[in-house]
Amino acid sequence: QVQLVESGGGLVQAGGSLRLSCAASGRTGAMGWFRQAPGKERDFVASISWSGGSTYYADSVKGRFTSSRDNAKNTVYLQMNSLKHEETAVYYCAAARQRSAVLAKKGMDYWGKGTLVTVPS
Repeated sequence: QVQLVESGGGLVQAGGSLRLSCAASGRTGAMGWFRQAPGKERDFVASISWSGGSTYYADSVKGRFTSSRDNAKNTVYLQMNSLKHEETAVYYCAAARQRSAVLAKKGMDYWGKGTLVTVPS
């Protein structure tokens, strides 16, 4: 069983930046980020393949968010720039056993507990 621990969330003004990190307790395949705003479903944000060579993003974050990983540290990152109020949410890290990128929640095998990102209006 792989444990995932997110960090880096917090309060940031609109237009600001944050970098989330997710440390895995062991080796994983593809990893990804999802977010859940209050009263809404958990939505896909970004995914990165095991090698880091393939990344995918939700249309709403393309050009502003970047996912990367360091397999030596079993860690994945999400750099978030130009944050908007409506992106206030709990951000979850997820990992899959397969190496190719996974974009759907059902394709993920492990989940972190989430980290809160708050962007005041």
